[in-house]
Amino acid sequence: MKFDLEIFSPVDAWQHPLFAQKGLNVFIKRDDMIHPLISGNKWRKLKYTLQKAHSLGKTHLVTFGGAFSNHLLATASAAAKFGFKCTAFVRGEDVQNDTLFLCRMHGMKLIFTNRDSYRNKTQLFEEHFGDDDAACFIDEGGASAEGVQGCAELISELPLIYQHIFCACGTGTTAAGIITGLHEHQLPTHFHAVPVLKNGGFMRNEINRFLDFEADYSIHTDYHFGGYAKTTPDLINFSQSFTSSTGILIEPVYTAKMLYALLDLAAKDAFEQGSNILAIHSGGLLGLLGMKEKF
Repeated sequence: MKFDLEIFSPVDAWQHPLFAQKGLNVFIKRDDMIHPLISGNKWRKLKYTLQKAHSLGKTHLVTFGGAFSNHLLATASAAAKFGFKCTAFVRGEDVQNDTLFLCRMHGMKLIFTNRDSYRNKTQLFEEHFGDDDAACFIDEGGASAEGVQGCAELISELPLIYQHIFCACGTGTTAAGIITGLHEHQLPTHFHAVPVLKNGGFMRNEINRFLDFEADYSIHTDYHFGGYAKTTPDLINFSQSFTSSTGILIEPVYTAKMLYALLDLAAKDAFEQGSNILAIHSGGLLGLLGMKEKF
C-alpha cells in the first residue's frame, strides 16, 4: 500500500509595511493546503509512521491528545483513508466539541482519561492494548523519529535559499525535522523555534533528542500568550488583521503566535536587511472551531 497524499504546498509572499521598511523578503510555506483534515505538519509527521505500522502488520492506530487536538483529527482521517482501525486517549473529562465529533465521524474510538493517568502514555497503552499485536503506539502530536523524517522533506520543496526559517513548536518534532533537512542539504539557514507553551525553554531538549548532530538554532520563548491554547486580545486582533489583509486563514494556537513573533523580531531589527525569511504555516485550522467565541 502506498501511503501518500498529493502535496500542494505553495510559498506565498507576506507583504507588510514593516518588512518593506526593514528591507526584508518574507514568505509563508502553505502547509495548511496539503489536505483539509490531514493538514500541515500533521501529514508530514504521520506519513512514515503509517508506513512503518503497515510494514509491521499493525492495523490499529492508538494515539493521544487533548479535546481540541488537530493531531487526533488528522490521525482519524488518515486511518479512515488508509484502512486502519483507530483509538485515541483524550486528556480530561468527557466533552463534546466539533473536533471530537469529526474524529468519531471518521471512526475513531475515544477513551477519555483523567490527567494523572494521561501523563504515563506508555502505561495506558500497555493496560488497554498490550495484548493486541495489531495495535501501534503513536505518541501525542505524532512525535517520533518517523515524524522527523517526514518533516525533513519540507526542505527539498523550497524554491529559494532562506536566511531564516520560523516554525511554531508544540512537541519539537517538526522543528527537529526542519533542522535535519537543513543539515542534510547543507544550507546556511538559521532556524527559529517559537514554543506555544509557557516556559518553553525545555523545547530545546525535545528537539535535540531527535538530532544526532550539533545544531545552532534559536528558541523564542516570549510568545506563548499565557500558555498552550491561551490567547490575549492582542493575539486575537493580530490574527484577524493578518487574515483580513492576506486572505490566509490562521489559528491562534500555533501559527498566529509564530507569525507575531516574526513580526515583532523584525521590528526589533533582528534580521539583516535583504534577508529572505520563511514562516511555516503548520495547518490546524479546525482549531478555530473551538476558539470562535474569542473572536
